[in-house]
Amino acid sequence: MTLKALIVDDEYPARKELRYLLENFFDVEVVGEATNAQEALKLISAINYTVVFVDIQMPGMTGLELGELLQQHSGFPYVIFVTAFEEYAVKAFEVDAVDYLLKPFDQRRLGQALEKVRKLVEQNQARQRDSKNYPGEQGDPSRQEQYLDQLDRLPAEKQGKTLLISPEEIIYAYVQEDAVYIRTDKDTLLSRFSLKELEGRLDPKHFFRSHRRFIVNLTKVREIIPFFNGTYSLVLLDEGGSEVPVSRNHARRLRELLGI
Repeated sequence: MTLKALIVDDEYPARKELRYLLENFFDVEVVGEATNAQEALKLISAINYTVVFVDIQMPGMTGLELGELLQQHSGFPYVIFVTAFEEYAVKAFEVDAVDYLLKPFDQRRLGQALEKVRKLVEQNQARQRDSKNYPGEQGDPSRQEQYLDQLDRLPAEKQGKTLLISPEEIIYAYVQEDAVYIRTDKDTLLSRFSLKELEGRLDPKHFFRSHRRFIVNLTKVREIIPFFNGTYSLVLLDEGGSEVPVSRNHARRLRELLGI
């Protein structure tokens, strides 16, 4: 397994140093460098990178904004932020970053970040292999969880019990205090998956990532309210008329989906 890497940093010395450190890992191949987020997006659209090392403070679009854009699309590479500023760590993990490397870092710390990527790649490959097999083995929890996709049901927890719910029941899903919850007409359930994993299991024709903390079922939207700075608020069809935000980075995609 070769990890194809892209380095995104507006400072040449920083790119050179990171490339030098990555040369010490036999399974990592640096196949691209970009000086800003726009260049990075063009390269990512052309090559299937495994991991992208992203500086946070860059001219134009910041690394965090780039990470949020990549988060909206399945199949994009894993993101590791590389920065000299520790105050962005919380925001970095809100866009599903694999790791956050604080400059200056050494080869050992870089190796820890790469090991996280390797494990994620292996898990993804295992899911793809299992999805091709017939669900004939009983008693294997990992296989049974894979087959839930084929059954078009999702596991969620309530008061210690595991419930299987249909995607059509979901009004929206959200992150609160590092946990992911699913809201239906009657219940608020605890999800077993991260928001990104949940997004991958739901039909993109109906479910929309409106915000880094929200996924909404567009068939359950009653009203779209314009908000400030190009954002929106979605009023939903549940009993309480819940409102879900649409961030500016996701607003354009919403307009495209709905033709507004």
